Amino acid sequence: MRLIIAPDKFKGSMTASEAAERIAAGVNSVLPEAELKLLPLSDGGEGLTEALCGAGKGIIFTTEVTDPLGSNIKANWGITDRGDTAVIEMAAASGLALISSRERDPKKTTTYGTGELIRAALDHGCKKLIIGIGGSATNDGGAGMAEALGVKFLDRNGNEIGRGGVELQNLSHIDLSGLDPRLKTADIKVACDVDNPLTGLQGASYIYGPQKGADSGTVTALDRALSQLAAIIKKDLDLDIEQTPGAGAAGGLGAGLMAFLGATLYPGIELVLDALKIENFLPGCNLLITGEGSLDSQSLHGKAPVGIAKRAASHSVPVIALAGRISGDPTKFHQVGINACFAIADGPLTLAESLKRGPELIEHKVRELMLFWSTGMMIT
Repeated sequence: MRLIIAPDKFKGSMTASEAAERIAAGVNSVLPEAELKLLPLSDGGEGLTEALCGAGKGIIFTTEVTDPLGSNIKANWGITDRGDTAVIEMAAASGLALISSRERDPKKTTTYGTGELIRAALDHGCKKLIIGIGGSATNDGGAGMAEALGVKFLDRNGNEIGRGGVELQNLSHIDLSGLDPRLKTADIKVACDVDNPLTGLQGASYIYGPQKGADSGTVTALDRALSQLAAIIKKDLDLDIEQTPGAGAAGGLGAGLMAFLGATLYPGIELVLDALKIENFLPGCNLLITGEGSLDSQSLHGKAPVGIAKRAASHSVPVIALAGRISGDPTKFHQVGINACFAIADGPLTLAESLKRGPELIEHKVRELMLFWSTGMMIT
């Protein structure tokens, strides 16, 4: 019997790899002879490096970079086992989890550290880059990232503007003459799980600014600043990216990667599944177990469990999805290839209890499901 175990992270409780190991333990307790393939997933946010470079699939590096508020931190990134592709998570350098709730201020936060990670990958000779842009603390349109790679953002007097989203209101000219020349031949793919435009009511500032610490006045100012960035990109670079789907991802980093580095945006889970060569493992598979912290309406729009379930359905592989919480109509998950979904809790629990007990809960739930599964096989 062959199973694929391919969960995303259970945020605050388990990484994708930890969840996969616990699911595997639950399966092995009932079906010790089963052949298991563990494929921890990411949709482009935290866990991308682990998914593509962990468990012997590549090399993990640590580089000192600038965090969202300008302090020095160490951030991980990776090179895949073929040795030619770098995997970078913007969240490792510019992520919301790096700063406390009281420090969140998208007027000031910068993607400069993400640019430093890109430069480190170029220094290691990587000509292909996969960049995950989920989990950002920033709203600077990728200006900080580009600055770290040699781009200058100038005001009307020819002086460089400061870092942070609100500074873009002063932007008058973009100078690409100092851009790292190695980027001209680099193939850059961006794993993105949202399709928001750069500006407007559905743009980066209005939709994601509040969770990064922006009040209503700040949201308006940040949206105006990104509009100014879009206007100068159009004027100086002859690119109109303001309403491009995904441009608003990661506080506009999607727009910056397209405009300054010539990157191409892809649905994050699809990019990850292709990189993992998932199609090689699905034929002949008897069952696929996936999961994430919360199965809800957002899961239907590019999240890992639904993405892999759709691939599995094309090979007639049944899929079980596990989650810490399930909300919404379960038939919507059935329609996209998830045959059954289960919450891992064994009774009423507080959020704190659920997060703490997540590993044991998921292993226990899988054990019970495998007992039921094996009983069904005997009946058949």
